[in-house]
Amino acid sequence: MNFIKKRDYLKLINRENFTSRTLHNLAGIFSSIFLFTNSIICVPLLMPPALLKLVLPFGPVKKICTGINIIISVIWISNNSFLFTRVLGLKIETDGEQKLSMDEWYMVISNHQSWIDIIALQTVFNRKIPFLKFFIKKELIWVPIMGVAWWALDFPFMKRYSPGFLAKNPHLKGKDIEITKKACAKFKTLPVSIMNFVEGTRFSENKHYRQKSPHKNLLKPKAGGTGFVLTIMGEQLNSILDITIKYTDSDKRFWSLLCGRTKPLKMHIDRIPMTDFFRGDYTADPVFQERIQNWLNALWEKKDRMLDEM
Repeated sequence: MNFIKKRDYLKLINRENFTSRTLHNLAGIFSSIFLFTNSIICVPLLMPPALLKLVLPFGPVKKICTGINIIISVIWISNNSFLFTRVLGLKIETDGEQKLSMDEWYMVISNHQSWIDIIALQTVFNRKIPFLKFFIKKELIWVPIMGVAWWALDFPFMKRYSPGFLAKNPHLKGKDIEITKKACAKFKTLPVSIMNFVEGTRFSENKHYRQKSPHKNLLKPKAGGTGFVLTIMGEQLNSILDITIKYTDSDKRFWSLLCGRTKPLKMHIDRIPMTDFFRGDYTADPVFQERIQNWLNALWEKKDRMLDEM
């Protein structure tokens, strides 16, 4: 009799698990369709203002067209955020600096563990600071849908030359910096937020082991990207926003987010005012290079301790 009851109980549990998995997978399919549809609607709306700036490259026209595209991008992100927070139940607990402005220039740096990081950052900072933009490799302009969107939204496309290539073509030394500076010239009139994941890649135990990282919860920070931004935009930036993201669950897969299975995550925000300490030429000044590297290493030690405490 007890055996029959136990067997019936296991059948019930298995049935409930199957139903739960089915519902979550259906939510994932719905979410994917929603994100795709939202992109298909919003991206074409970005094109007329972007093309108009090409045809009429005058200051007032460019400023108005850029403003229109910023409004469209904010709506695009707001729709996505509604899906993640209101429908799928993503909860983001924030603490730290809250006095932010849409009228300032920011560099945003963060640890990186999952594609969900980008969703979380866009959700928290949408309408609070200028639209987040990334430095993107020039080759990525050919990515379907998103490549066109990045171009229309004035994401700075950069071409980096490897040391080996420059050794064979020394006349191109500094050309990549020059190209990127021209791409960033448009940021002088309208505020922008430049995003940089300092570790250069998402955290994993395998990468952590291969790097022999001195940090318990983080990969080694790479100063090159941060130094690159400071070199190009140091005179325009008002603040650096240092973000620490902590997951309360080991499942950080993007598909789990789409299925509504992501547990709450925590985000700590520190605002670091821009001073002369952060202004210099990272590509040509060894003293400035060492200063930024040492600063980032100390910052990552602090962030590592914070992740243990969060």
